[in-house]
Amino acid sequence: MPEKSRNVTTITQFLLMGFPDDQVLQGLYVTFFFLIYLAALMGNFLIITLTTTDQCLQSPMYFFLKNLSLIDICYISVTVPKAIINALTKSQTISFLGCASQIFLFMFLAGTEYALLIAMSYDRYVAICHPLYYEAIVNRGTCWQMVTASWSSGCIYGSVHVGGTFSAHLCGPNIVHQFFCDIPSVLTLACSGENLEYAFIIASCIFAFVCFLFLIASYIYIFSAVLRIPSAKGRLKSFSTCMPHLIVVMLFLFSGIVTYLGSNYKSASSLNLFMSVLYSILPPSLNPLIYSLRNKDIKAALNKILSVKMLPIFVNPLLTLDHMAYILYKANGKFS
Repeated sequence: MPEKSRNVTTITQFLLMGFPDDQVLQGLYVTFFFLIYLAALMGNFLIITLTTTDQCLQSPMYFFLKNLSLIDICYISVTVPKAIINALTKSQTISFLGCASQIFLFMFLAGTEYALLIAMSYDRYVAICHPLYYEAIVNRGTCWQMVTASWSSGCIYGSVHVGGTFSAHLCGPNIVHQFFCDIPSVLTLACSGENLEYAFIIASCIFAFVCFLFLIASYIYIFSAVLRIPSAKGRLKSFSTCMPHLIVVMLFLFSGIVTYLGSNYKSASSLNLFMSVLYSILPPSLNPLIYSLRNKDIKAALNKILSVKMLPIFVNPLLTLDHMAYILYKANGKFS
């Protein structure tokens, strides 16, 4: 027992051992991480720009989507830049405070995203099942209240989990078999029978499952309402606004469930790395693609921006030709 106490007082940093030792494989992983991170930043910043500047994208659905993109930028930035920097500098360390901060921010943003996805499902439910009352129910004030509640619940969620994770003595070596500090990896270092985090995880899973049942119930009502729409075009439009959200929810939930239940965090492996990528990097990267691929309004806004940017390329040569023709006219008295 004195040894355990001594370990607690001397632990000031952790070693992140998620990447393989092979330099070639490590270089490939770093390149992959950098490209995915860059794509996630560009895609989410693009959605934020479009939903902020375009007047046609000012409905509650796009207000929620803008917040989702902001969360995704923060979510992927908590883990990936540190992993890339560690690999490039040949350093594998992270401070105790940095590890705790990573866990808090990761769980905070994950909880916020899940709460926001629930709010977005309610928005779609009201829009399709009660269209006549939509503007009265989901007004600007309601949107801000739901977004504020999502961020607040995420903050509480992160605080509870970081407190539970570090509530026990850490008896094992300070080696985390992951490319970032996540709860299952850190829990393998805790002394047996001393951690409250397992109880918090079970309570969180139960609460998440209840919210998921609420989401499924709302989509049952949505799909039943959509099937009653007489025109095929109307049904297709309604489905196109709901399916991206449902795909994002499924991707976010099941990637996390498969990762937490199907991985061995006591040793490093390519499977562990793949599973962690599945829930920490993939959702923020795919969300912009999923929402923009079948959304005509976002594609129209993007085409509008591209056409404005490209206009000078086509206009300037014409202005140059006109200027040359004017010079020839002044010199010869006629157009040539």
